[in-house]
Amino acid sequence: QVLISIRTKEEKVQVAAEALRRAKFKFAGRQKVHVSSKMGFTPFGKDEYQKWQACGRLIPNGIDVKWLSSRGPLHRLIG
Repeated sequence: QVLISIRTKEEKVQVAAEALRRAKFKFAGRQKVHVSSKMGFTPFGKDEYQKWQACGRLIPNGIDVKWLSSRGPLHRLIG
């Protein structure tokens, strides 16, 4: 069960992890800090995200992205 989830830039990961480590003392019981390998709140890893974004297959959708599959009308993929 996730208590707190935050997004941050790559260079601020250590600062955010330290802030969450200090914040976990405010909650009863044993709490863990986990740094995800995913990009933001998307289901893609960081390398996959870069690859699909360069191909133009990701569309921003608020806090996550929509992925354009290879199915559907060709004008959507070709442009």
